[in-house]
Amino acid sequence: MRPLGIIGVILIIAGVVVLEMRGISYTKDRDSVKIGGIELAKEDRGFVPPVAGIIAVVAGIVLVAAARKKA
Repeated sequence: MRPLGIIGVILIIAGVVVLEMRGISYTKDRDSVKIGGIELAKEDRGFVPPVAGIIAVVAGIVLVAAARKKA
Protein backbone atom coordinates (compact mmCIF):
# COMPACT_ATOMS: atom_id res chain seq x y z
CA MET A 1 0.00 0.00 0.00
CA ARG A 2 1.26 3.46 -0.82
CA PRO A 3 2.01 6.03 1.92
CA LEU A 4 -1.02 8.07 0.86
CA GLY A 5 -3.27 5.08 1.42
CA ILE A 6 -1.71 4.32 4.80
CA ILE A 7 -2.27 7.89 5.96
CA GLY A 8 -5.87 7.63 4.72
CA VAL A 9 -6.50 4.44 6.72
CA ILE A 10 -5.00 6.03 9.85
CA LEU A 11 -7.28 9.06 9.42
CA ILE A 12 -10.32 6.82 9.00
CA ILE A 13 -9.49 4.85 12.16
CA ALA A 14 -8.82 8.01 14.19
CA GLY A 15 -12.05 9.59 12.93
CA VAL A 16 -14.11 6.54 13.87
CA VAL A 17 -12.57 6.55 17.36
CA VAL A 18 -13.48 10.22 17.83
CA LEU A 19 -17.03 9.56 16.62
CA GLU A 20 -17.47 6.51 18.86
CA MET A 21 -16.31 8.44 21.92
CA ARG A 22 -18.46 11.45 20.94
CA GLY A 23 -15.42 13.67 21.16
CA ILE A 24 -12.15 13.41 23.08
CA SER A 25 -11.19 15.50 26.10
CA TYR A 26 -7.53 16.10 26.89
CA THR A 27 -5.39 18.19 29.23
CA LYS A 28 -3.29 20.82 27.45
CA ASP A 29 -1.29 22.24 30.32
CA ARG A 30 -1.09 21.78 34.05
CA ASP A 31 0.52 24.26 36.40
CA SER A 32 0.71 23.96 40.17
CA VAL A 33 2.08 26.25 42.85
CA LYS A 34 2.66 25.27 46.46
CA ILE A 35 2.52 28.08 48.99
CA GLY A 36 3.00 26.93 52.56
CA GLY A 37 0.51 24.11 53.13
CA ILE A 38 -1.73 25.11 50.24
CA GLU A 39 -1.32 23.84 46.70
CA LEU A 40 -3.01 25.65 43.84
CA ALA A 41 -3.39 23.84 40.53
CA LYS A 42 -4.57 25.03 37.15
CA GLU A 43 -5.44 22.78 34.22
CA ASP A 44 -6.26 23.88 30.69
CA ARG A 45 -8.50 21.33 29.04
CA GLY A 46 -9.14 20.86 25.36
CA PHE A 47 -11.82 18.99 23.43
CA VAL A 48 -11.83 17.39 19.98
CA PRO A 49 -15.45 17.61 18.74
CA PRO A 50 -17.17 14.82 16.77
CA VAL A 51 -17.18 17.08 13.69
CA ALA A 52 -13.39 16.64 13.55
CA GLY A 53 -13.98 12.88 13.42
CA ILE A 54 -16.32 13.25 10.46
CA ILE A 55 -13.78 15.43 8.65
CA ALA A 56 -11.01 12.89 9.35
CA VAL A 57 -13.10 10.01 7.99
CA VAL A 58 -13.98 11.91 4.80
CA ALA A 59 -10.37 13.01 4.29
CA GLY A 60 -9.20 9.43 4.85
CA ILE A 61 -11.63 8.08 2.25
CA VAL A 62 -10.44 10.68 -0.25
CA LEU A 63 -6.78 9.76 0.39
CA VAL A 64 -7.43 6.01 0.04
CA ALA A 65 -9.34 6.61 -3.20
CA ALA A 66 -6.52 8.80 -4.53
CA ALA A 67 -3.94 6.15 -3.64
CA ARG A 68 -5.94 3.47 -5.47
CA LYS A 69 -6.29 5.66 -8.54
CA LYS A 70 -2.51 6.18 -8.75
CA ALA A 71 -1.76 2.45 -8.36
